[in-house]
Amino acid sequence: MDDKTVLSRIHGLVDEEHKLREQLGKGEISSSEEHARLKDLEEALDQCWDLLRRRRAAREVGNNPDAEQAHSVGEVEGYLQ
Repeated sequence: MDDKTVLSRIHGLVDEEHKLREQLGKGEISSSEEHARLKDLEEALDQCWDLLRRRRAAREVGNNPDAEQAHSVGEVEGYLQ
């Protein structure tokens, strides 16, 4: 994935997050449904931001950013633990 594709994915996930909040406000989904889906969206966003940061870092030190691949959710979410 190139930077443009990663950023496009981020924008899509943010749009989906906004739609979920609208659906909750309209009573179309329950708060537990919203919460579960938001968790998935947040994890996917974390993966995308992590990949984008690593691609930019690789580029800054003269490495090929295309060699960077998305890390698993478990790895990304476990960075601070």
